[in-house]
Amino acid sequence: MNFGSFFSGRYGMDNFNRFLMILGLVLSFLSMIVRIRLFYTIGVIIWIFALARAFSRAHGNRARENQWFMAKTASVRNFFWKKKTIRNEKKYNHIFKCPSCGQHVRVPKGKGKIEIKCPRCGGTFVKKS
Repeated sequence: MNFGSFFSGRYGMDNFNRFLMILGLVLSFLSMIVRIRLFYTIGVIIWIFALARAFSRAHGNRARENQWFMAKTASVRNFFWKKKTIRNEKKYNHIFKCPSCGQHVRVPKGKGKIEIKCPRCGGTFVKKS
């Protein structure tokens, strides 16, 4: 049996496995800092579990585990995704708040003093972009 045929049909890495690998690594490094052997042991057990998932041939079970993980972490991932999107948007746009209704309005940067019409309430206000 050669190396390529050994990995044929294995599940491989997914988001849950990446999380487990990073968690195991963090716990192992933490054990070196605080000198608690239990962290190292838990980290190694997590690594073994992640490798067992990666080499598994039970694709359906591993996919269900990954879907469960993705559902449980959706709110956290969306929070960071929104922060990243806002940070990228601020490179090219200004975001102003409508003084009458509080709606956030996005306008392009570098257009000088412009009159902005709120899409929600129809009110206008003047700002420098």
